[in-house]
Amino acid sequence: MATEPSLVSGVMLLCVDLQPPFLKAMPDAEELLKRCSFAIEAATGLGIPVAFTEQMPAKLGGTAPKLLKLAPSAPVYSKTAFSVFADDGIRDALRALDIEHVILCGLETSVCIYQTALGALEENIQVTVLTDAISARRPADAATCLSVMARSGIHLLPSETIFYSLLHDAAHPFFKDFTKLVKQYA
Repeated sequence: MATEPSLVSGVMLLCVDLQPPFLKAMPDAEELLKRCSFAIEAATGLGIPVAFTEQMPAKLGGTAPKLLKLAPSAPVYSKTAFSVFADDGIRDALRALDIEHVILCGLETSVCIYQTALGALEENIQVTVLTDAISARRPADAATCLSVMARSGIHLLPSETIFYSLLHDAAHPFFKDFTKLVKQYA
């Protein structure tokens, strides 16, 4: 697929802690990988930068290789804090890229996604959480955290909704390839 220049500057897809030990603990790991793969390919096709974070990779291993292959030039940031924005190095790297809006996918809804989303708001960065590309070991905890995020001004929407919104029009040069992705990951 051809990568088109992004129509939206300052936007990044941030894939949080999609590491095999965490994925194994998720009740819907295969579906999560599929939806994150869709998000990565859609973002890449639209020219939106992608980045990965890894929670203590020396101990827990790196991001699922299948996902890294979809965005081979994406930076991978190691962290120990649960919020991506609590890590000075990552926060400074994102500032240097003039990121104004992060789109989040990954793990875990009630821990790192929740803390990262609130941390982004504290940094005056807008946040969209891809509700079909996140997961949690305890769905009730995730539901509570999603409710708090919504009340905090964080956008909670499914990935197709977001990427169709970014396309804006069927005349967009990436539209045909995007619809193939929609079918592929249905």
